[in-house]
Amino acid sequence: MATRSQTAAVLLAGALALAACGSGGGSQTPAASGGGGKTLVIDTSFDLKTADPGRTYEPTGLIVGKAVYETLLTFDGADVTKPVPALAESYELSKDGKILTLKLKKGATFADGSPLTADDVVFSLTRVRDMKGTPSFLLDGVEVAKTDDSTITLTSKAANPALPYILPNPALGILNSKVAKEHGATTDAQDKAEQYLNSASAGSGPYQIESFNASSQVTLKANPKYYGTKPAYDKVVIRNVEAATQKLNVQRGDSQIALNLSGDQVTGMPATLQVKKTASANVIFLLANQDSAISKTTTNPKFVEAVRKGVDYAGLLELAGEGSAQAPGVIPSQLLGALPADQAAKRDVEGAKAALAASGVSNPTVKLEYPSELTVNGLSFQPLAERIQANLKEVGITVDLQPAPVTTALDNYRNGKEEMGLWYWGPDYPDPSDYLAFLPGKTVGLRAGWKAGAAKEIEAAGDKAATAIGDDARKAAYVDVQTKLNASGPFVPLIQPSQNIVTAASVTGLEYHPVWTVDVADLGVK
Repeated sequence: MATRSQTAAVLLAGALALAACGSGGGSQTPAASGGGGKTLVIDTSFDLKTADPGRTYEPTGLIVGKAVYETLLTFDGADVTKPVPALAESYELSKDGKILTLKLKKGATFADGSPLTADDVVFSLTRVRDMKGTPSFLLDGVEVAKTDDSTITLTSKAANPALPYILPNPALGILNSKVAKEHGATTDAQDKAEQYLNSASAGSGPYQIESFNASSQVTLKANPKYYGTKPAYDKVVIRNVEAATQKLNVQRGDSQIALNLSGDQVTGMPATLQVKKTASANVIFLLANQDSAISKTTTNPKFVEAVRKGVDYAGLLELAGEGSAQAPGVIPSQLLGALPADQAAKRDVEGAKAALAASGVSNPTVKLEYPSELTVNGLSFQPLAERIQANLKEVGITVDLQPAPVTTALDNYRNGKEEMGLWYWGPDYPDPSDYLAFLPGKTVGLRAGWKAGAAKEIEAAGDKAATAIGDDARKAAYVDVQTKLNASGPFVPLIQPSQNIVTAASVTGLEYHPVWTVDVADLGVK
């Protein structure tokens, strides 16, 4: 499924860059008073298109979706290693990994007070799959059926052990099917409910939409009929604000949370503010094209070894700032199957020179392409590229930097035209199967000119991982895939940049989540 995501992570990267360039914080919404704590103001750089859960796949939209809609499964806080029940009270995956059976809990109600039923679940999930919006790939090949009034089965054609990790995505939030249908919702491409869902709520979550503007501000109000634990804040205002203004706003108390500050921007924050620094789930990596029509140099395995040994990973971490982490493999540290930190590559200049000599390529010059205006977690690609250029020069490799606007760079990257590329991958869903995209013949593999059949041992390891059942077996299988990728693949995992979140001292319970960034309903007030 990950390989059919249609470049979601990379398209998202471009959109993030564009969103970060937009609007300031012109809203006059009052911040929460020190004593009342009833209104929470969050500043972020919008990447937002819709509040329709069947269409949303952008980071800001997932924050909204998590607050307004509930899913069958969720995660406990920031821990994405094990899904836990939400609207479902229990779930079980069959031994062959093809059938996921979920029992619905009793007592869940929508914002209008009506009960949430198995029919609502079947309609909602079928709608996402067959409406063919951005998140439809999450349920590709999955049949949704109601066994009885409290039982749902999700049946996949092949083993699909990732499905429990996919279901918590807010795009799979459950709609009040009766209300949605009254406003044009269908389970095909003729669906016309988006306009309604951008202005009203048809969910069972702790919040409802009060107002929605995709370019400036979203206001959420507490759902008075919420059947679960009431949220601490009566109102949550999410504003589209540039990073520099985010910093000013949170410092002067005009907002309580700033989500998009770089490591440099959070340095020296006053002691009255809380700064949460943690490695994001984004992995920045290098690729060396394996298509000989693109490059005779980067297809040489000893050249790739020279690059892997020549990069100064510690220096890149210095650029990324506190909270960032070296990426030992393509799977980020938060996910099942991530390589342990002690398996991360280390710089070995002499080893790199020896590998380059063994390659038979004398004084190579290669082009390194990357998006010029893109920032990931506040980190620009330009200084990273310059540092890599200097690192490899010490080894004997001349790197010709080729920055380009996101749209141009994306075209070359997606079409496999880059000799070398500097990019990042964020998880479509927090499961290691999303990273099979890096294998030959798969989405990211093809972007590196790595065709199916090019590395049969790695491909066999990927096939084994894709169908492994049980946490222990899956963990071992994905560790094996990454170990093999690091030994002979065309990718060099570099770093996981830091996710920096600043909050007022009054805000409690905030945990960074790699899918929905922050769960506003979990936040408390001192």
